[in-house]
Amino acid sequence: MRNSPRLLLGLAAVAVAFAAADTYVVVLALPDMMESAGIPIDQLQRGAPIVSGFLLGYVAMLPLIGRIADLRGRVPVLIGALVLFAVGSLVTTAAYDLPSLVAGRFLQGVGGGGLVPATLALVADVYPVERRGVPLGIVSAVQELGSVVGPLYGAVILAVSDWRVIFAVNLVVGLALAAALRSLRFGTNPQGSAQKTCSSPPMGGVAGPRGWATVDWSGVVFLLVVAGAAALVVVEPTPLVMDVTWGQLFIPVTGASRWLSPLGLVAVVAALLFLVRCWTARRPLADLRGWWQAAVKADLPGALFLAASLGGVILAFATADPRVQVFARQGWWYLLAAVVASVAFVWHLRTDDAPLVPHGAFRRTPAWGSLVVSFFVGSALIAALIDIPIFARTTVYADSQLLAALVLVRFLVALPVGAVVGGYLSRTYAAGLVTAVGMVLAAAGFVLMSRWDLTSLHGWPATVPLLLGGFGFGLALAPVNAAVLAATDSDVHGLAGAGVVVSRMMGMLVGVSALTTIGLRRYYAEAGDLPPPLQVCGGTTTRCDAFDHLLQEAGIAQEQTVFVGAAGCALAAAVLAVVLFRGVETRALPSRPWLNP
Repeated sequence: MRNSPRLLLGLAAVAVAFAAADTYVVVLALPDMMESAGIPIDQLQRGAPIVSGFLLGYVAMLPLIGRIADLRGRVPVLIGALVLFAVGSLVTTAAYDLPSLVAGRFLQGVGGGGLVPATLALVADVYPVERRGVPLGIVSAVQELGSVVGPLYGAVILAVSDWRVIFAVNLVVGLALAAALRSLRFGTNPQGSAQKTCSSPPMGGVAGPRGWATVDWSGVVFLLVVAGAAALVVVEPTPLVMDVTWGQLFIPVTGASRWLSPLGLVAVVAALLFLVRCWTARRPLADLRGWWQAAVKADLPGALFLAASLGGVILAFATADPRVQVFARQGWWYLLAAVVASVAFVWHLRTDDAPLVPHGAFRRTPAWGSLVVSFFVGSALIAALIDIPIFARTTVYADSQLLAALVLVRFLVALPVGAVVGGYLSRTYAAGLVTAVGMVLAAAGFVLMSRWDLTSLHGWPATVPLLLGGFGFGLALAPVNAAVLAATDSDVHGLAGAGVVVSRMMGMLVGVSALTTIGLRRYYAEAGDLPPPLQVCGGTTTRCDAFDHLLQEAGIAQEQTVFVGAAGCALAAAVLAVVLFRGVETRALPSRPWLNP
């Protein structure tokens, strides 16, 4: 029996939504995760790798995964990404120190990020160009819906249980979705691209409806030993640890790491044997050899150069405190490494016969133009995600991080609505026009936010720019994706989808740096014009409510400046969309020249 490709797309969209929710769930869970790793809550920057580790995995490996999706098939990459996401969730659940937390979050980032380009390419496989708008809008909507559901989902679990339960649920859902995708069988889809969509299976001995006789039992045994030994190492059951005989298994042979105890070494050795078995078996539990061959074919050296370049940028910006810093202290060194890696990547592209980005893949103006527009969309969007909560903390919700975050929810709930509407409109109107209208609305929202004062968030009028801005950003998501897919060949759609996501994330990182710089200059200018504290406070003290109020006004001026800068980025995205998306057709209706800018 053949299943509808739309069922496959629906499962993929659910997976994208769930992974997106996990991106934001750490917002509330981070303090508890830091405490479990032995990091005091007042040293928040020491916990930054928990966040940047996920971001690094999400972005740095995305181009390689997108290219593998083009070469090996969309479904294998979707299943493999879900399995990797589940493994990362397991590692995070079992983590007891910062390195294990970061490792788990990195694997979650790689798996969660890999779902997006494969799903976007899947839409292009299933739907013809003129019918992609709505499904692309739905995929964008469920992805943005995760930003709303994630913090709420985390808050509900944290109210009744431990933070580890969040990632345990991720583990179960990830494996369930992977199993559901693997169980589907397809014929030729409307585009005739079933081979591209559902090519080689992602797992070895567990791929396809084979009997128990084909299961690699040696691999199963190794995996069970790894799971059992690792569980004991992480949990350290008190009765066993305190036992005179069994307790010896938990004492490190050397050093202080749990993994250097006899039980830990058993887990490590069994894991190595499992990897060797997966590499050498005819039908392994995980087809590591096949994935390695796919990565090499996709241009692994080029992918590593690009990953190093993106990683340097991410670490330079993501490890800084956006309220007071542009870069982390070591940020310039990260940027220098990124420049070196970028030069090596460009040299590799020019000299390799089959590079990661095939020659001419983005030759059409709307193709590379989508990356540019996506960059500016990201640089504007980050101002809303970071500075709206900061403004709320600066003014009316100084004592409540949760209430300040809920102000942002008003913005976020409009995003998925705009995404669906934008997908629908792109079937009738030019992608450049829909994108431009959305970004103009976002710019208008920022302009209204730039007029907020100390009491603005108390009244309902403050909701108008939040909804307007969120709806505008959502409106632009589907037509940008539709433009890049329409302007590139089907054999690079996975790479194209990855490029749009990476460009937006890079725009966010560069945008937060540039806007923070502008905002801080305004703050220091305002603070420098303030009268001396002794003069304001009547000569009795260096701090008083009156002087604190003046500093608060300076902080508001800083955020207002950031909002104005974000409006400029949004308008730049609008203009570029009109100019660069000319010539790409994503519409279902006959051409209307007066609507095609």
